[in-house]
Amino acid sequence: MKLIPPCIEFNSSANNNSIVLGEGLASEEVNFVFPSQEFSKQAHVSSIQKYAEMYGRSVEDPAGFWSDIASEFYWRQKWGQPVYTHNLDIRNGKIDIQWFKGGKTNICYNCLDRNIDAGNGDKVAILWEGNDLGRDATLTYTQLLARVCQLANYLKSIGVGKGDAVIIYLPMLMELPIAMLACARIGAIHSVVFAGFSAESLAQRIVDCKPKIVITCSAVKRGAKTIFLKDIVDDALTQSAQNSVKIDVCLTFENESALQKQMTKWVEGRDIWWQDVVPKYPVTCDVEWVDAEDPLFLLYTSGSTGKPKGVLHTTGGYMVYTATTFKYAFDYKPKDIYWCTADCGWITGHSYVTYGPLLNGATNVVFEGAPNFPDAGRCWDIVDKYKISIFYTAPTLVRSLMREGDEHVTRYSRKSLRVLGSVGEPINPSAWRWFFNVVGDGKCPISDTWWQTETGGFMITPMPGAWPQKPGSATLPFFGVQPVIVDEKGVELEGECSGYLCVKNSWPSAFRTLYGDHERYETTYFSAFPGYYFTGDGCNRDKDGYYWLTGRVDDVINVSGHRIGTAEVESALVSHPQCVEAAVVGVEHDVKGQGIYAFVTLAEGVSYSEELRKSLIKVVRDKIGGFAAPDKIHWAPGLPKTRSGKIMRRILRKIASNSLDELGDTSTLADPTVVDQLIALAHS
Repeated sequence: MKLIPPCIEFNSSANNNSIVLGEGLASEEVNFVFPSQEFSKQAHVSSIQKYAEMYGRSVEDPAGFWSDIASEFYWRQKWGQPVYTHNLDIRNGKIDIQWFKGGKTNICYNCLDRNIDAGNGDKVAILWEGNDLGRDATLTYTQLLARVCQLANYLKSIGVGKGDAVIIYLPMLMELPIAMLACARIGAIHSVVFAGFSAESLAQRIVDCKPKIVITCSAVKRGAKTIFLKDIVDDALTQSAQNSVKIDVCLTFENESALQKQMTKWVEGRDIWWQDVVPKYPVTCDVEWVDAEDPLFLLYTSGSTGKPKGVLHTTGGYMVYTATTFKYAFDYKPKDIYWCTADCGWITGHSYVTYGPLLNGATNVVFEGAPNFPDAGRCWDIVDKYKISIFYTAPTLVRSLMREGDEHVTRYSRKSLRVLGSVGEPINPSAWRWFFNVVGDGKCPISDTWWQTETGGFMITPMPGAWPQKPGSATLPFFGVQPVIVDEKGVELEGECSGYLCVKNSWPSAFRTLYGDHERYETTYFSAFPGYYFTGDGCNRDKDGYYWLTGRVDDVINVSGHRIGTAEVESALVSHPQCVEAAVVGVEHDVKGQGIYAFVTLAEGVSYSEELRKSLIKVVRDKIGGFAAPDKIHWAPGLPKTRSGKIMRRILRKIASNSLDELGDTSTLADPTVVDQLIALAHS
């Protein structure tokens, strides 16, 4: 395996298409951004040679490589041998991945107690910024531990213990990471549900994992809008009870800036105010030592069948891998102030808001509000306020702020910024350049990370200081990750190529199963290309060995970094009494990356109307959430189908993107005239 891509051997001064970090801006002609000597000198990985040495060991001796790193954490009992076992080939039996089996540890202890024991108890762990200007708070590591222990003790008092599920439906208050850590401390399995999901989506997750308790808050303000979360939970608990899953306790935090107690709907005997009970409990709590392979959390992600998938991550390998990726991909130093704009309802918020930063003893900004409230300069106001040095966000936000104009950025200093990061979807080169040039003033490398809910942590990512970056490329694999690009037959492709991105061999933070459905786990991820984990993404590798992600190849749409199953949206649409059939595809969107384009067939005799269009969108909002609302409703008298009844989504994608010269052969359709009808109705 050639570990050093040819481009690294270029001399930046001799390359007319390159710049050096801090010595210029990235024009459209710039293909390479080389790290400066000054940046490389202080970086954890200071050169491509150092990377090659570490990466080589990580794939040739993964047991030794990861054992050395794992030993930096606290283990009540060391793991046994072998360090890891895996079977990724469905032809050889059950898919199974295990790391550090037999080791006893606790991720909450490693996030908090270990850092306090190291003398960092007075260091700020969380800098909290409220939605409204002027509302903020801080927690040191010692204070955070006390708050976590109080909630953990309360949970124990109502019978929550090791292996029990806890649903957390909270916005970005400090209480969200507190709740996650409290569950981890006592061995309970947390399942955070993004506080933008509808009551029906929340109820689905409650029915699936049958939690002992649901934790929520009265309401939240996001920008100028108030979202009544407790009302949504009430509706979800009614729905789950109708499906024979009754929840006895709903712990509710009073978020008084959004809604006061007396205005909150209440169910006596079930609902309990957080502030009335949790502060009464002791500020110390014994740790539940768990096996490395014991479950840590469930996180539901959209699937192509319409039913959300409960991705299950275990404790030990996830802990080691997320901490390590955070350290190296952001070149984290103890003096850094870090801000990831993601919500803890998504995997980024788990790995790189809560666990990764705290495992490294970082000071972490948690932001409740909207990044464009009260204006498009809010992010940079926060950066200057807290002197943030590492800023990690989504391409959607980058593109959104880019459209608002440079003046919202340049009126702030941003001099504290040292490293930028991108997550959730591929970032297009023009957005990359704007992020680099305008936000970073040409001085900050961009860690353009590729990974998934299922992978737990970064898989392909730049390492600041080690090698040159290319605008829009995730560049090279992280330690221990062996990406391969295969063709339709599963044959590995060498050199410059395009195909399906897979991973061979396991890594510590890989998810272990889909909750309650291991068969679906095997079918979805390991059956398409036996012997590999199939990511579901397309990928190009260029002549220099750099990886370029091209997006989903399955029926999942990536909207603003949120993965939404097409079947899920279709199911919501056809629940409307006037819709008989729907087909949903993804289309390019200037801000969101991908938008949702829905072809809708109405019941006989129903006429198209603006009111009906709004009604259909409302159904999706109510059943899934506002983030899944279709951007376009395309009226469809019929859908292009094969004679066997299969919808030809390839044709729908071409119509949606107005690529009419690429429709291909339509003669095999059961009714080829449907295509002409759809084209004629494209702008109605």
